[in-house]
Amino acid sequence: MPRYVDGFVLVLPKRNLPAYKKIAQIASRVWIEHGALSYRECVGEDLDQPMGVPFPKLVAAKRGETVVFAWIEYRSRAHRDKVNRKVMQDERMLAYCNQKMPFEIARMSFGGFEVLVQA
Repeated sequence: MPRYVDGFVLVLPKRNLPAYKKIAQIASRVWIEHGALSYRECVGEDLDQPMGVPFPKLVAAKRGETVVFAWIEYRSRAHRDKVNRKVMQDERMLAYCNQKMPFEIARMSFGGFEVLVQA
């Protein structure tokens, strides 16, 4: 069972969603091949919720932008670190290092999380 998760939230122009999806599909294969237990990338669909802070407001989404919520599961933080070292050396990921991304990296949030409850 996964015990550690990397989580991501980012905002991107809706028109860039096909380009982002292409990158995410490649990234998903890379992470899984290097040992991640699962990889998910989800695009916002029902974001105008009355409770709490809606995702678009949280990330200061502008007109024409959407939110991506993503996570990758691992056995542990040590497992995550091992997988990520391999991913960051993978030629498929290195190919994106000097390319313009279809989203603003400065507006992306990322962090590692210990699983508190799993059902």
